[in-house]
Amino acid sequence: MSSTLELFVELAAVQSPPGEEDAVAARVTQYLRDCGIAVEKDDFGNLYSRLAPTAEGEPLLLCAHLDTVPPTDAIEPQVVDGVVSNARNTILGADDKSAVVAMLEATRTVLAENRPHAGIELLFTLQEEIGLRGASAFDRTKLHATIGYVYDQAAPIGTVILGAPYAVSMDVTFHGRASHSGMYPDEGRSAIAAASRAIAEMRLGRVDEVSTANVGTITGGTATNIIPEWCTFTAEARSHDEGRLAGLVQEMQDAITFAAGVAECDVETKIQRSYHGYRFAKSDKAVEIAAAALTKTGYEVVYEVSGGAADANVFNERGLSVVNLANGMTDIHTPDERIAVDDLDGMVAVTLALVESALG
Repeated sequence: MSSTLELFVELAAVQSPPGEEDAVAARVTQYLRDCGIAVEKDDFGNLYSRLAPTAEGEPLLLCAHLDTVPPTDAIEPQVVDGVVSNARNTILGADDKSAVVAMLEATRTVLAENRPHAGIELLFTLQEEIGLRGASAFDRTKLHATIGYVYDQAAPIGTVILGAPYAVSMDVTFHGRASHSGMYPDEGRSAIAAASRAIAEMRLGRVDEVSTANVGTITGGTATNIIPEWCTFTAEARSHDEGRLAGLVQEMQDAITFAAGVAECDVETKIQRSYHGYRFAKSDKAVEIAAAALTKTGYEVVYEVSGGAADANVFNERGLSVVNLANGMTDIHTPDERIAVDDLDGMVAVTLALVESALG
């Protein structure tokens, strides 16, 4: 078993849902210290390390998150026919521990082989899966690099993400009037009926070529024989076009207001921006360095935009150029999640090539 695979299996087996990353963070900290690298832990719990440059060029930020979506069973990594999966019926955690391992192993190699580099900064964030919280809490002014990479896209290696969407979340609560559903149905005002009407009026799923909308959860009522006096649902809207996103959110708000009026209910709506979108050109330096590294390691470069977010969204909003690179993960967030051993090793090679391509 290669050191890369061994480390991945070790980290993947440690459960680390958002807010419970301490054990994995401790192992990553020990790994870095064993390499002679100092580690800073900020108030949020993010881990940061910096290797001072040994050559001229572009310093790089390498960022991965330590948390996973919550597992529903034990995690027992197994290797079958060159692919790592979970022997149990839950996630593997390749998202994003495969990226953690690639960055750690590449950094160790740089030091062990005394390879020249223009500066390497490592950032391992917490609570990415529940709103990019670790990246948002990190003090960006600590960074020397203005160019960086995250490996957080479930696609074949070689895929370079040029853009990610803007997103808004909505918490909606309808307030109706309770009454006995059999004896005094006319006196009640059903909050569930109002919420249902609002949802039915919304355009959900793929709204257009750059926008999506979704209602994710709904709860309400107190008993079968009581007309529900309250109902809450959560929704989101995403778009690569900020103007279209604003229009879509307004459309959803209009549906909510209309449904409340028809049902004679009150409604409270809390709207919050989830993250800021971004878009790169192929000619941008961060993209060119990535393309050169991927080509150097034998991968075909493919450019795509993503429908999801990553820590890159946070750093791009703050003035950095951070590109998301796919790393071969498959079926993330499901019991079928897996990654090829070749892709684990491949991303170590890509990381080393990024460091080399940033020289000069």
